[in-house]
Amino acid sequence: MVDATVRKDPPPTMLESALRYDRAPTVVLLIVLPVVSWMWIVVMARDMYGPMTGASAWMMTAVWDTRHLALLWAMWAVMMAAMMLPSASPMLLLYGGVARRSAAGATAPRQIYAFAAGYLVVWALFSLGATVLQRLLATLLVVSSMMEVTSPVAGGMLLLIAGVYQLTPIKQACLRTCQSPLGFLMSRWRPGVAGAFRMGVEHGALCVGCCWALMLLLFAGGVMNLAVIAALTALVAFEKLTPFGAQGARISGVLLIAGAIWMVVR
Repeated sequence: MVDATVRKDPPPTMLESALRYDRAPTVVLLIVLPVVSWMWIVVMARDMYGPMTGASAWMMTAVWDTRHLALLWAMWAVMMAAMMLPSASPMLLLYGGVARRSAAGATAPRQIYAFAAGYLVVWALFSLGATVLQRLLATLLVVSSMMEVTSPVAGGMLLLIAGVYQLTPIKQACLRTCQSPLGFLMSRWRPGVAGAFRMGVEHGALCVGCCWALMLLLFAGGVMNLAVIAALTALVAFEKLTPFGAQGARISGVLLIAGAIWMVVR
């Protein structure tokens, strides 16, 4: 006998819904924008550690006027987009699925872009702070024109700050929220494009709270050092996307403190 039972496929998950219906924002935000940002970083880094005749020469100046400061800020903003968007992919995909299934599902693509815009605005503001810090450290001769620390003590202090913060309760609290996109959406959901932008800002603020100290390691290892940028991107992704992220943060904190001590006393 032929089994006439009709087997129904399970309904698509929210992630599948986002990938099926919202491919344009998914491709733009999670593939095109990070790839273009990484390409720009690679060009800058290769020029800085090479001939210094191209993109990096824009920022090699003795007079830091508004134009050069804007270029320095742009460098930081692009770098933050390249480093942070990959680790935000689960949140963006899940948000797209929820927005698609909501009553205002027709506006889901605009809401996804608005959420991402809010997220990136926060990191752009962080980049402004990083620009100010870099110019301050350069004025104090702590950071060289190659965007690297000039003394082991300064590098050790940066490692120490980052390592200690990795072990703090506020780091762990921000990390837990970043690791739980569904919990974030359930507790902070706001409808519409404006609501999406505000949610993106809130999520970005939590990510800054989670990762700001790790970004100090860019000064310690070289702001445009590709190996350091890639290692930090991988560490952030590991912390936010794996079940062992919290333990990894604690372990990295201990290792950073040990590295700080070694840099100072060697």
